Amino acid sequence: MAREKQTTGAENHEESAFDQYFAKDPERLAQNLARALEELGKAAASWTQAREKNEASDITAAPLADMIRTFSRVSEYWLGDPTRALEAQTRLFAEFMGIWANAIRRMSEENVGDYASAAATDKRFQNPEWGRNAFFSFLKQAYLVTARWAADLVDGADDLDDITRHKARFYVEQMSQALSPSNFLLTNPELYRETMASNGENLVRGMRMLAEDIAAGKGDLKLRQSDSSQFKIGENLANTPGKVIARNELVEILQYAPATKKVLKRPLLIVPPWINKFYILDLNPKRSFIRWAVEQGHTVFVISWVNPDERHARYDWADYIDQGIRFALDTIEAATEEKQVNAMGYCVGGTLLAAGLALMAAEGDDRIASATFLTTQVDFTFAGDLKVFVDEDQIQALDAAMRERGYLDATRMATAFNMLRAGDLIWPYVVNNYLRGQAPLPFDLLYWNSDSTRLAAANHSYYLRNCYLENNLSQGRAVLRGKSLHLEDIKIPIFNLATREDHIAPAKSVFLGSRFFGGPVEFVLAGSGHIAGVINPPEMKKYQFWTGRDPEGEFDDWMANADEHAGSWWPRWQYWILSQDSRQVKARKPAKNKNALGEAPGDYVRIRA
Repeated sequence: MAREKQTTGAENHEESAFDQYFAKDPERLAQNLARALEELGKAAASWTQAREKNEASDITAAPLADMIRTFSRVSEYWLGDPTRALEAQTRLFAEFMGIWANAIRRMSEENVGDYASAAATDKRFQNPEWGRNAFFSFLKQAYLVTARWAADLVDGADDLDDITRHKARFYVEQMSQALSPSNFLLTNPELYRETMASNGENLVRGMRMLAEDIAAGKGDLKLRQSDSSQFKIGENLANTPGKVIARNELVEILQYAPATKKVLKRPLLIVPPWINKFYILDLNPKRSFIRWAVEQGHTVFVISWVNPDERHARYDWADYIDQGIRFALDTIEAATEEKQVNAMGYCVGGTLLAAGLALMAAEGDDRIASATFLTTQVDFTFAGDLKVFVDEDQIQALDAAMRERGYLDATRMATAFNMLRAGDLIWPYVVNNYLRGQAPLPFDLLYWNSDSTRLAAANHSYYLRNCYLENNLSQGRAVLRGKSLHLEDIKIPIFNLATREDHIAPAKSVFLGSRFFGGPVEFVLAGSGHIAGVINPPEMKKYQFWTGRDPEGEFDDWMANADEHAGSWWPRWQYWILSQDSRQVKARKPAKNKNALGEAPGDYVRIRA
């Protein structure tokens, strides 16, 4: 039945607000719900067909079992003592009674705030309806106090070891993020009103996108974070001029065209991570480290890793060093006649570079004269939340899954990285894309983030075991080509950059790694996180960086005595490079004496997973 319209202004406002929660056209709403279910059926069909054809496999059993084991340990502490169990239950009950008493006060008094308030930076509950509407206000506050209570249970379980407590905190945070009332249609006032206003059109669009994204992920959800139609590699991404001057089955070697008449005598070799594509360092002209380095007089060479498939299943770290780093060094020497280079490794590319330097030191190969590590871990004692995914059971499950195909599917690793910041990189897009039915905006950084790569089986297994699980690299127990790797054999100067808010390579972990090198280390801490802290051109005048004494002792002590500098760390790095060797030669053009294999950024970077 239609409600009768009121006459006064206040009553009209109340009526209008009330009517927002009712469909304008119930018949059309029913039709759209049927269409949404049809699209959801297509999504389910894509998921099922991929598994029937063995195009996708589920390896969630090991992580799920680990989560259950972890929560069982927490439960054992609280349920093992009736007094503790009663205390925990009473504490949660008191919180709910506080919400109830506060709600009663708000009915009779003005300007009464919420009993439980979200943080000012929490974007989930910023709509006024979360506080104005009694029902949604209660949902929000009940969620907040329950989430905080669950986190307190982990912190208050005294007999947990550090690893179990770390896992429990991570799993509780993931569950709290997933169960937020902002993620569900009927418990989110904005979503509910939009659904009623559009008679469910948003759900039709959203379920259609869900079906498309599961099909694009070949049976797994490939969460879209950016409008990919607005970007094309080599045109408005990765468009610094250069040539592909060498290629093998694993890499392409790119040489960039000079922007100065004179260049530094030592070329610069960049070793990017193989987990993502190199063009994070060449997003666009305004945010390209590669372009900036060229403009500072560097002859820049970059390794572009292939997006591996079953042909690369047996390629391990030794192969990545030999056919990646050493192949690049041979290429540089042939192109420039220089025997010594400055090398730079980013993230796991830096970890590989460190291992390569240790192996090369053992074999007397001294072609790398200095090394720069960007957010690179060589010791994994404090490796952060990614360690949650690494234990013997989970690695065995991964190994089994990778043996079937020869690689780990790109979606798996992308999901793991997104889970480190689920509140920013997962749930806002789930809500916006699949419930609100709105395609994400174009954003080059998020396009790169979604342009994931597969991981070769032998390479990834070696990395997980020797770094995250057993921490062999820093302890001198890692072996390649029959030789033990010792980081203390690396005597060359090191520039070691960490970022303050890094979730992947925590600053404390990078700082600790500095002590294992055998030569001088310049440790610099940049503001922001793993990407924004690194990709920070001077012209943007954003963030800051810290410098200080040698990286010894505790990280907090170093930080307390460090000097803060405004802006980008890039000029500081350039000053450090010049202090190593400032000699210049005539600018070198790529592929001057032979035909190039193609224009930068090459072919390998264009291979989609």
